Amino acid sequence: MTAAIREPVRRRLSRPAAALAATLALALALTGCGDGPDTAAPPATSAARPTADRIEPLSGPAPRPALPTTVRSADGRDVTVRKADRIVPLTGSLSETVFTLGLGGRVVARDITATFEQAGHLPVVTRAHEVSAEGVLSLKPDVVLADTTTGPAEAIGQIRDAGVPVVTFRPATRLADVATRIDAVAAALGVPEAGAALTSRTDQRIAAVRKEIPHAGTAADRPRVAFLYLRGSASVYLIGGAGSGADSLIEAAGGVDAGKESGLKKDFTPITSEALARAAPDVILVMAKGLESVGGIDGLVKIPGVAQTPAGMDRRVASVDDGVLLNYGPRTDAVLRSLVRQIHAEGK
Repeated sequence: MTAAIREPVRRRLSRPAAALAATLALALALTGCGDGPDTAAPPATSAARPTADRIEPLSGPAPRPALPTTVRSADGRDVTVRKADRIVPLTGSLSETVFTLGLGGRVVARDITATFEQAGHLPVVTRAHEVSAEGVLSLKPDVVLADTTTGPAEAIGQIRDAGVPVVTFRPATRLADVATRIDAVAAALGVPEAGAALTSRTDQRIAAVRKEIPHAGTAADRPRVAFLYLRGSASVYLIGGAGSGADSLIEAAGGVDAGKESGLKKDFTPITSEALARAAPDVILVMAKGLESVGGIDGLVKIPGVAQTPAGMDRRVASVDDGVLLNYGPRTDAVLRSLVRQIHAEGK
C-alpha cells in the first residue's frame, strides 16, 4: 500500500496492510494527480505545485553516462548497465530524478504518476504497479529502473529474461532517503558526478526551507497534522500512522503526526470516528486529487468523525499535489515549503 500511495498512484507505502492492498491498487488505478495554487492561509485549501508541475534539471549541458557500470540492485542482484540511450523508469519518482539529473532526453516511457510537464508526451507503460512487459519491451529499452515494490513480479521477470538490465531501488519513505535515492539512480546510469551535484542542490534547498520553520518549544505547541488518504470513487478512506511516508514530512515541517502520535502503528488504517478522536488533528493533510474525490472540504467534513476534530471544526486542510507529496526527491524542498506554510497558522 505504501508503494501504491506514495507514487500517487504508486508514490506508495512501505509495509502495506494486506487486506487493503487490492482495494488501494484499484483506487489508485482510477485516479490521477491534482494541482492547484499554493497559499498559506487557513482555512482555505492549497496545493503544492512546484514550478507549475515542471521539474528543474541541473544547469549546464546534460551529463554523458560513463558506461558500462555494475551496480548492486536493491533486490540483491549485480546489474551491469552498458547503454543508457533509452531509459524506462517505472515510477513517477524515478522519472523525476532521471529528468532532474539532465537525462530526460533519453527517457522513452513513463508511469502514469510521472505527471510533470516534461514527461507528458511519453507513452504510459505502467498504471498503479500494473507493468506491461510487452509495452516496455516494445520500446527497446537499454535499461529499466524500478522500485522493489514495482510489479507484478512476472512482468519484471519477463523484462529481465529478455536481456534488459533492470535496476531496482528501495522506495524512499523519509526525508533522510532523498540523497541516497538520488545517488543510487545516478550511479546506475553512469552519472555519479551529476548525482553528487543534484544531492548537494537538493540538500541546500531543504536546509533553506528548514530555516523558515517556526520552532515551538514543546510538542504540545506544534500543530497536530493527520494525513488522510482518500479515494472517494473507490470508498477508500485511510489515516496515516507510523511509516506512512507523510510522518517524516510532517515532523520536518515542524508539526506532530497526529496519527502516529495517537498510537497508530501501521502505515495506514481505515478511518473511524474513534481513530480521528484520538488523533485530534489541528490540520488535515490530503492529496489534492483525494480531496477532489470526496467533494472538497465540504465533502471531507462529512466523513464520519472529521467534523468533530479541531481541524474539521476550523476547516483547516493542507493539500499537496498527488504527484509530489510522497516522492522524496529533487522537489521535496518545494513540498516541504508548502507544508510549512499551510500547517502553521501564522505562515512565514
